[in-house]
Amino acid sequence: MGRRSRGRRLQQQQRPEDAEDGAEGGGKRGEAGWEGGYPEIVKENKLFEHYYQELKIVPEGEWGQFMDALREPLPATLRITGYKSHAKEILHCLKNKYFKELEDLEVDGQKVEVPQPLSWYPEELAWHTNLSRKILRKSPQLEKFHQFLVSETESGNISRQEAVSMIPPLLLNVRPHHKILDMCAAPGSKTTQLIEMLHADMNVPFPEGFVIANDVDNKRCYLLVHQAKRLSSPCIMVVNHDASSIPRLQIDVDGRKEILFYDRILCDVPCSGDGTMRKNIDVWKKWTTLNSLQLHGLQLRIATRGAEQLAEGGRMVYSTCSLNPIEDEAVIASLLEKSEGALELADVSNELPGLKWMPGITQWKVMTKDGQWFTDWDAVPHSRHTQIRPTMFPPKDPEKLQAMHLERCLRILPHHQNTGGFFVAVLVKKSSMPWNKRQPKLQGKSAETRESTQLSPADPTEAKPTDPSKLESPSFTGAGDTEIAHATEDLENNGSKKDGVCGPPPSKKMKLFGFKEDPFVFIPEDDPLFPPIEKFYALDPSFPRMNLLTRTTEGKKRQLYMVSKELRNVLLNNSEKMKVINTGIKVWCRNNSGEEFDCAFRLAQEGIYTLYPFINSRIITVSMEDVKILLTQENPFFRKLSSETYSQAKDLAKGSIVLKYEPDSANPDALQCPIVLCGWRGKASIRTFVPKNERLHYLRMMGLEVLGEKKKEGVILTNESAASTGQPDNEVTEGQRAGEPNSPDAEEANSPDVTAGCDPAGVHPPR
Repeated sequence: MGRRSRGRRLQQQQRPEDAEDGAEGGGKRGEAGWEGGYPEIVKENKLFEHYYQELKIVPEGEWGQFMDALREPLPATLRITGYKSHAKEILHCLKNKYFKELEDLEVDGQKVEVPQPLSWYPEELAWHTNLSRKILRKSPQLEKFHQFLVSETESGNISRQEAVSMIPPLLLNVRPHHKILDMCAAPGSKTTQLIEMLHADMNVPFPEGFVIANDVDNKRCYLLVHQAKRLSSPCIMVVNHDASSIPRLQIDVDGRKEILFYDRILCDVPCSGDGTMRKNIDVWKKWTTLNSLQLHGLQLRIATRGAEQLAEGGRMVYSTCSLNPIEDEAVIASLLEKSEGALELADVSNELPGLKWMPGITQWKVMTKDGQWFTDWDAVPHSRHTQIRPTMFPPKDPEKLQAMHLERCLRILPHHQNTGGFFVAVLVKKSSMPWNKRQPKLQGKSAETRESTQLSPADPTEAKPTDPSKLESPSFTGAGDTEIAHATEDLENNGSKKDGVCGPPPSKKMKLFGFKEDPFVFIPEDDPLFPPIEKFYALDPSFPRMNLLTRTTEGKKRQLYMVSKELRNVLLNNSEKMKVINTGIKVWCRNNSGEEFDCAFRLAQEGIYTLYPFINSRIITVSMEDVKILLTQENPFFRKLSSETYSQAKDLAKGSIVLKYEPDSANPDALQCPIVLCGWRGKASIRTFVPKNERLHYLRMMGLEVLGEKKKEGVILTNESAASTGQPDNEVTEGQRAGEPNSPDAEEANSPDVTAGCDPAGVHPPR
């Protein structure tokens, strides 16, 4: 098997950290993990103990505590999505309602431990508890708390994510203008953190930065799409590539093509995962040093490719959920050595106060799966050269080793703060990588040929076995970045690509795996579809109409999506070299009977927080009581709403509307964050187009407890409505008479324009 195909196989299979996000990414293994699903597996592995005792990664006198911690179940941790204005409301709800109810609770004779905030996570937005998922699911006393967690997770307000998994995005130090690449992104918990950081200022609907989230596994990319869509950002793109050879992209800068370099890169590589033993019980039985030896080369190639695409002055975080120096310090040392000073390890010791960690080690040995040790490359017999590589050993030169400052790496040990095991290194790029500096100019070559020679020295060149001693040494130099950009510009200027249409890459250039994606078609400026929309909603002149796209080149456009200007630039300039799985958020949907109204498109809840700043018409300001009625009743008539709401609605033409709740600072008991909802003004009623989970979220934030649902009547029963009659009017629903669209879940789920694998229902937008 060639190196490229073997690398792809390893990326797809060697991902024990898949379950890091609890129910979000672990599949069956994550479900059973530490719930007693593996009673037959004994938590013992003598080779594991011998290996790590010999390497001395655990401080003297702490070995017993280290092993005891590994045998204990991992605490459940959750993170409140921190960039939304609702974060404070959710935190208040958790602390003052759900956590208070746990204070004197006993389950199976044991007192329940109240969740505690992670000391090192900013603003108390991450919490851990010793409640296992099994207890949460099966205990009647905890049923309300569990339902809250499930519903808020589905709505995108909470992520169930392992504590150590939260560290890499924090250390990237992201700002809203940063261009970010997440190289091995699935299942997506870290990606969602990056999106949150881009939207730190929610008054800016389109941050200048973006996240390109990549994964090699086509199926896992759709899990990634689902995770990212919960946050409804126009600044996220999901792509499907082998991270070790992810394409170099171009963007248009003032009419010229330039290479895209990223300000921040997250390099959370596939690993052997022995830091996950507390939740992935089968690692105890399957652990062997062979896993690390097989993954080292792939990890180094991915990290090298990331370093190549990092902008000067940019920051790259390399992380694994493995404690093994072959996957950790050895990769970093080799990368630093080949960079010849272009990269350096950043000192981040003061960036997460409260986090306990061990410094990286500077000396280690290599052990084979049968227990044979080697201290340096010269001692490795030739018969072992296919398994052991020179880059697995620490540098021999003491001065060079000291200059690397490997002690700046962070190794998180499970017993120090009751977490999983983890390794993090933060790299800063000082200058171009050496093989990008000293290239001769290549005459008479096409841009594609030049791009192919711009491989990193660790990239596979062809699918045949290679001498491992030569794998990480530069054997050629490629064309410079500027030259590639100019050549690509010439090639594309002579091409015949249709303007504004970004399809999947041609099969000759890239072997396609999985589903064939629909094209991304940007709405042309003269498209007759847009003026009625612009007029109906009185869109501001600053509305970026060029960022609107659809996923079809033929027939009626059923859904309109929106991306940021920067991602539009990326899409238009790289459609032939990049497999895009998904990007953009849905902002408008075609009505079933849209031609009867002044506008054929209604607003979509998924994109309303991005779209709202540009809408100047059809906005109705509602009170908190109005919001409660609108969210609990399917089609409330005008007379059920306040007189203020009725006076705003009575003169509006039938069709899509915006319902806006503004908090009243004079009433501290009321909800203190704004709400924007999509609605429909019928003949004599108003309805909302909000998915169920989002309805439940808003009702909880207003202090209501959901007791049940009457599906036939479309009524959600709460503790307030149960106190009254709670019965809806038996009048014909106005939507049936007025050509009103179906419910968002029904209509959007049946739409042919929804990308396969995406969550079709509107999901929780950024706030």
